[in-house]
Amino acid sequence: MKNLCWIRRDLRLHDHNALSHSLKDGETVIVFIFDQHILDKLKNKSDKRLTFIYDSLAEIEKQLQKKGSSLIVRYGKPEDEIPKLCEELRIDKVFTNRDYEPYAKKRDELVAKKLKASGIEFETFKDSAFHEKHEILTGSGSLYKVFTPYKNKWLEKFEESGKVIPDYKCELKNLRKFSNPKNILETDWYKVMGFHPSPSVLKAGTNEALKRLEAFENHMNKYKEARDFPAIEGTSNLSTYIRFGNISVRDMIRSGVSKRSEGASTWVAEIIWRDFYHMILDTHPYVEKESFKREYDQIKWLGSDEDFKAWCEGRTGFPIVDAAMRCLNETGMMHNRLRMIVASFLCKILLVDWRKGERYFAEKLMDYDLAANNGGWQWSSSSGCDAQPYFRIFNPYTQSEKFDSEGLFIKQWVPELAKANAKEIHRPDVLLYPGYPLPIVSYEKNRQRCLEMYTVVKKS
Repeated sequence: MKNLCWIRRDLRLHDHNALSHSLKDGETVIVFIFDQHILDKLKNKSDKRLTFIYDSLAEIEKQLQKKGSSLIVRYGKPEDEIPKLCEELRIDKVFTNRDYEPYAKKRDELVAKKLKASGIEFETFKDSAFHEKHEILTGSGSLYKVFTPYKNKWLEKFEESGKVIPDYKCELKNLRKFSNPKNILETDWYKVMGFHPSPSVLKAGTNEALKRLEAFENHMNKYKEARDFPAIEGTSNLSTYIRFGNISVRDMIRSGVSKRSEGASTWVAEIIWRDFYHMILDTHPYVEKESFKREYDQIKWLGSDEDFKAWCEGRTGFPIVDAAMRCLNETGMMHNRLRMIVASFLCKILLVDWRKGERYFAEKLMDYDLAANNGGWQWSSSSGCDAQPYFRIFNPYTQSEKFDSEGLFIKQWVPELAKANAKEIHRPDVLLYPGYPLPIVSYEKNRQRCLEMYTVVKKS
């Protein structure tokens, strides 16, 4: 058999379900398509994520060359490029891992249809999620809509399996042998796609991901407490690597269950959240553009475009919010505690539609994942499944005092407040700090407006 393994959000050569099956089935060539449908929508032509993908592919290419093979990389529309390559390479079967986003599912259906017309098989595999949509069900056989019972069932099933974690071995000896083809890895690839190089703050690739995972294991036991403080290294910083599949979800679970501590259990629970949100998106695709709780689509958002712009630029006059947004804009990174703070602030203090914030994060986040991003925003806006109650509104001042008490993170990103003391920095007197803006809204007044805004919907 002559096989093609199409990699997408699984940029690695180990513990890879589709690649493992393809190599066992026959001679395999590995292909990556820079998807024109996706790239055409990117506003920023210096998007750091493209560099991360390129560097990840370059690492794979080096590994393949050592095996006498190579990676084929193309830029175009997958529904055109995959059938074209199959014809050129006389492929019998295409292997790929499943993607649960609405666009991706439609794309794969179209590719499968075209391949079938040419007599080529198209097989997909579970890989980016540990459990898919119908694998974790309630006692009555329905889908979970609340996370905690979902997590409990997930863990129960894991225990019943004997804590078996599959490891999909990839026998690279079965790769098709050929010299490096003329692909965009060997050209001025940015120009081919209309982008400009923009290195990220993260070194890409599997080697770096595994190093980070190993380093995190040394302080995983402290994760439950340390994860909330943005000024310290309390998290794994692996979200971008799992987003692009430099490591597998199974790599992460193996690491978590090998440690017996509250921190490790908390980290595994975060991985289960990821499965939960992918299940929600897969089974309720309307959440991409609408509220999971549809009644929340009736909210009349009162916030202004000016306030949204100030939020985007990190000049709201609320230091913890501004620091978080400036960090995002420069690095493409944002600590999870800060994501909750700025999302709650946008929806419930600035009274701006959560979808605007979600779209902005989609443009900026290195680790952007539709399921997790959408789930997080709907959680913050109280419009999603198992979301926080509408009357739970984060106080940006107390959040700042609690999770950045010395103002270390704020000072890093808001230099106007560099000389502020630990008490002053959370709610500064702007007369003492020229250049830093007054708060654009009153937290106290807008909190009350938010409650009234949501109450109207709850009563309707």
